[in-house]
Amino acid sequence: MSAYSAPKQVVGLVIWFFVCFAVSAIGALASVQARSFYQQLAQPAWAPPGWVFGPVWTVLFACMAIAVWLVWRTGGFQANRSALTVFCIQLGFNAVWSWLFFAWNLGLMAFVEVLILWLLILATLILFWRKSVLAGALFVPYLLWVSFAAVLSYSLWQLNPTILG
Repeated sequence: MSAYSAPKQVVGLVIWFFVCFAVSAIGALASVQARSFYQQLAQPAWAPPGWVFGPVWTVLFACMAIAVWLVWRTGGFQANRSALTVFCIQLGFNAVWSWLFFAWNLGLMAFVEVLILWLLILATLILFWRKSVLAGALFVPYLLWVSFAAVLSYSLWQLNPTILG
């Protein structure tokens, strides 16, 4: 049951999609040359091709937008301060990773940052789950993907110390 009228819920959904994809765009600005940069790196045999990342992140950001909207609609920021604050913090960390890795080539910092991001995603998942099981469930693929991304980030850093030193 939502605390808001249907029109306000639609506006809220649009706003959350805008917020999530604006953060995605901030990360994407750092990733303009990511595909060619990624191809230059020595990679583990299990690394996915560069074209996989865009579609995966698009789906994950859409899931995040729906999840945060499901939580927000149960009472807004007033009733969900902790969950929405942690969500917003993890969004910021999400955007920063691309800058650390692709724009600034800081492999160690990117790896440490993705570990913090992983913890923030887990905290968000738990907080969201308490408000809406569906919202929490929508965060599971994101947590799994960032788990994979953390291992890949570490491997790329280790395999490319002169580029990602």
